[in-house]
Amino acid sequence: MDRLAAIEAFVEAAELGSFTLAARRLRVTPSAVSRRITQLEGEVGVRLFHRTTRAVTLSDEGRAFFERARAALRELDDAQRATSGLRDRPAGLLRVEAPTVIGRHVIVPVLARFAERYPDVDVELVLRDDPADLASERIDVAVRLGTLPDSGLIARPVGRSRMLVCGAPGYLREHGRPRTVDDLERHVRLGYALHGRLLPWRLRDGVKVREIAPTRRIVVDDGEALIELAIEGAGLAWLCDFMLARAGKARKLVEVLPDAACDAIAISVVSLPTRHVLPKVRAFTEHLRRALAPAPGQVRRPGAR
Repeated sequence: MDRLAAIEAFVEAAELGSFTLAARRLRVTPSAVSRRITQLEGEVGVRLFHRTTRAVTLSDEGRAFFERARAALRELDDAQRATSGLRDRPAGLLRVEAPTVIGRHVIVPVLARFAERYPDVDVELVLRDDPADLASERIDVAVRLGTLPDSGLIARPVGRSRMLVCGAPGYLREHGRPRTVDDLERHVRLGYALHGRLLPWRLRDGVKVREIAPTRRIVVDDGEALIELAIEGAGLAWLCDFMLARAGKARKLVEVLPDAACDAIAISVVSLPTRHVLPKVRAFTEHLRRALAPAPGQVRRPGAR
């Protein structure tokens, strides 16, 4: 038996006081309504209606059941309307995952603007450097940097980040500003390790692209630590442009060797494969894409309007 159909038949019959009128509203036969209600009575174990040849009236047990059944059907209707609305407009809870450095320098600067534009979307931002399983963690969309592994996830590019050499003004005053790639040999080159591998700096030197090894004097595996070390004057750092944006605006870091920048790393969002992209995911993806898009003649920084 379709229990929901039986409950609907019972509520209609109770409201209209007639199996025939209930059948007409439900577009079924009166015998179908009678059969559904009889089966429902068998399930709940009580008689819900007093039946006579002239009318049907609720029993005391039926009256108590009717109030709760009607309220339950209304809740189901409300839930269906709310869910249908989610298909058409950005709404509901959006769980976003990102590596710590991307979260702080890319997501956070644009999050307030996103919340203002989409007031029906609640955002939970999860920052972690070891990507989690999106399904088990109920992550709607994750932000990733660089080449993506073949994971079966749906990936959408939203921007690119240039890799830049920078240093604190105080460090540059004391040690001098490098004018060529070869000048970097005289400087402390702060190291960044990703998954245990020390990343070389890739820089353009004329027509060639060279890989310059960090000095290993200081090596970290955290982007925020790398930025802070550079700001404190511990050495030069090779940073994504979005990592430099805020520190550069505050004049805490200065780009050097701008003509040597050659690498642009992809920034993508990934989500679980699904037939239809939820509006909240689509809205977040497009919002991030706009925030990362370079304006004509300049590099647009995250958070710029």
